[in-house]
Amino acid sequence: MISTAQERGDTRAILVLGAGQAGFQVAASLRDFGYRGCVTLVGDEPHWPYRRPPLSKGYLEGSDSAGTLALRLGANQESLELVMRLGKKGLAIDRSSNIVTLDSGERIGYDHLVIAMGATPRALRVPGVHLEGVLSLRTVEHAEALRNLFREPGDMVVIGGGFIGMEVAAVAAKAGQRVTVVEAEDRVMSRVVAPEISGYVASEHAAHGVSIMTGRCAVAFHGRSGRVSAVELDDGVRLPARIVLVGVGVSPNIALAEEAALTVDNGIVVDGSLLTSDERISAIGDCSSFPSVHARRRVRLESVQNAVDQAKYVAGRLTGMMGEVYQGTPCFWTRQYSTSIQIAGIGDGNDERWVSGDPASGKFSIFRFNGGTLSCVESVNSSADHAAVRKLFSGGMPLPTPRELTDAQFLPKLSLERVAAAESS
Repeated sequence: MISTAQERGDTRAILVLGAGQAGFQVAASLRDFGYRGCVTLVGDEPHWPYRRPPLSKGYLEGSDSAGTLALRLGANQESLELVMRLGKKGLAIDRSSNIVTLDSGERIGYDHLVIAMGATPRALRVPGVHLEGVLSLRTVEHAEALRNLFREPGDMVVIGGGFIGMEVAAVAAKAGQRVTVVEAEDRVMSRVVAPEISGYVASEHAAHGVSIMTGRCAVAFHGRSGRVSAVELDDGVRLPARIVLVGVGVSPNIALAEEAALTVDNGIVVDGSLLTSDERISAIGDCSSFPSVHARRRVRLESVQNAVDQAKYVAGRLTGMMGEVYQGTPCFWTRQYSTSIQIAGIGDGNDERWVSGDPASGKFSIFRFNGGTLSCVESVNSSADHAAVRKLFSGGMPLPTPRELTDAQFLPKLSLERVAAAESS
């Protein structure tokens, strides 16, 4: 702990590496909790920190402007009194002297370091990946490039049927592109949702003219005059393509932590207080692997909710306002066309699944149970179910069985029907 919020003689310096949602949030929350010491925020992009979720949704389709992306708009930015080092990267962490060296040559000392460096889109190692028109999506510049390409109709291939890939496919289809999604697994979004949700999403895309090819992989990109013209699949099929989006997941940015001899394992390993193997360093967001109280195992989560909640927790812990163990409930969401999908909890392939509502109506939820108790709920256009379940998960009560869940003390008016056991996740 650095100080309590009531103490105004803050002299210790907090350095935050990463100016995405998690990094900015921890800096802002330190101020919200009353910390008046020096807070330095280092980010590799030149822009003021901004929201990334709209890049694959509202900003990409043009309903959100660049000006609305910035976090803490207007005067609120100045009131935070942060030392900003934007367009800079951390090159080395010297744990013996508590100093981080930036690529500019600047050396910044710290009393506590927060690593919030996020993740980087995975690249496909196939011929032609550097052709013009082959893109990934992480920054506002990537989204602008895609949006400009959408002005002219043509063939687009999306490699990867996860959240980002399917969200971009939806925007592209609405913009008049002829879209094909290529997914290596046997269904879209298989890593995060139950088969019933995957099937519903696939049918929505089909209704908007999107073709989905599962169980296939891209093995090469072909081009003319330096620009992509086709995607070759592992079965020899060639798909015409003027635009290719590669959305095959992300890798946590852990190189700096590894070089500093911090423990890493699918992310920077932290304990229940989100501290690394060095108690003077915390790690949060997409780059950290933490013991989830909810999942009862170590996980690395890629979600805005996780980034924000962990950032607030670390800021609270450093100012004496939070407990010793992070207990946030994992939550995820996606919007495609007019469909909103909200997820609370973490599902498992062996979960028992029950459905509430009628999928044919476009409004239903999948309740997942692990070991007989509730572990995850995935809601399609059912925000009331999602809100009730989030409250249930965060209430500190024992999680219910399917029978208990229909009792009035949990979710009244809920009718559950078990999904056929033969269907697997």
